[in-house]
Amino acid sequence: MEYLPNILFAIALIVGIGFFTKNVKKLSRNIKLGKDVDVSDNKPQRWKNMVRIALGQTKMVVRPIAGLMHIIVYVGFIIINIEVLEIILDGILGTHRLFAPLGALYDFLIGSFEVLALLVIVAVVVFWIRRNIIKLKRFIKPEMKGWPKTDGNLILYIELVLMLLFLTMNAADYQLQQLGAAHYTKAGAFPISQFITPLFDGLSVSTLILIERSAWWLHILGILAFLNYLYYSKHLHILLAFPNTYYGRVKPQGQFTNLESVTNEVKLMMDPSVDPYAAPAEGDGAGEPEKFGASDVMDLNWVQLLNAYTCTECGRCTSECPANQTGKKLSPRKIMMDTRDRLEEVGKVIDANKGEFVDDGKQLLNDYITPEELWACTTCNACVEACPVSIDPLSIIVEMRRYLVMEQSAAPMELNNMMSNIENNGAPWPYNQMDRLNWVNE
Repeated sequence: MEYLPNILFAIALIVGIGFFTKNVKKLSRNIKLGKDVDVSDNKPQRWKNMVRIALGQTKMVVRPIAGLMHIIVYVGFIIINIEVLEIILDGILGTHRLFAPLGALYDFLIGSFEVLALLVIVAVVVFWIRRNIIKLKRFIKPEMKGWPKTDGNLILYIELVLMLLFLTMNAADYQLQQLGAAHYTKAGAFPISQFITPLFDGLSVSTLILIERSAWWLHILGILAFLNYLYYSKHLHILLAFPNTYYGRVKPQGQFTNLESVTNEVKLMMDPSVDPYAAPAEGDGAGEPEKFGASDVMDLNWVQLLNAYTCTECGRCTSECPANQTGKKLSPRKIMMDTRDRLEEVGKVIDANKGEFVDDGKQLLNDYITPEELWACTTCNACVEACPVSIDPLSIIVEMRRYLVMEQSAAPMELNNMMSNIENNGAPWPYNQMDRLNWVNE
């Protein structure tokens, strides 16, 4: 029975990490459903972007209040979890405060963890108030109803409970140290939890040990549960923000990608030595023509699918979108959420059919994202500039527009008129080339 807690802890750890690994593999598989794209260029700039944006949080502080609160939670989450290493080793080895021999350094670390835990609690409460009492406009958009709102609040509750469990564990531990309980050697500084200890006055040593052990177990099991909850939550950006900012766009924002097949056709058209009536040469790779644009998630590239999973649902893109501000249906955040939801649906179809995708009669276009949303976009790149983790909703919008125009000939009338004018008159305006300069005589 002496080693039963160690065995139970090892089982919980293996199950938690095993389930997390399974979800990571599923996540990787879903992202790889996208088309391949070369993002091996500009490596120095990519590393710089990752350090500056993901690690340095430079885009978060554009909005100071939310940015500061997020940095507190971010730093607290990273630093406090250093203590998780000690908890894991204690659980496996059956020790208690294994790093206590570090002496003054250990005291400093535990004290820092407690101060950060308190700051995280304050930040979480502020975030909850902003979402549920003040009700900032970007948190009450139509796409945030139902699960997205519940998910956002649930994450705040989990973080609050984890920090309270951490402080409760330390407070009970500190009280046991003062009472000279066996195995609770004096170690660590407790600048915050010491103010909780009066709640434990008069309790027996056995009761305090029960409280401390319960808080310890709930804290580490909560962390393992939260780790596995990430896959189902917008908090997946904790893991994906770094690769997403690395693989983010490094070309000028206004530079569009060209379809290679279309470029080749134009080159042939412009080459006077090419016989336009010649049959394709044998072995030139001609076959089923490539699909223009995107109507479903498999038509997008894997970086765009990574973008979808990285979306934090913060709504900064939508709040900056001029189309959304003027009451149009477009919401860049919804574009990313819909892409992720459709990708998850495709993944479930693959799981249900033993690794093969079977047409389910749905697609991203129309079933999730409507043409009305796509054509409302002004391609101004405000959403791309506003995103704190380098997500590019515009690239998905452009690809789906390409499909509408080049595969379905479903462009709006105004755009069709413009393209007809360019074809016939060499300009967007409905004037014959010979009449273009008539205005100078008026």
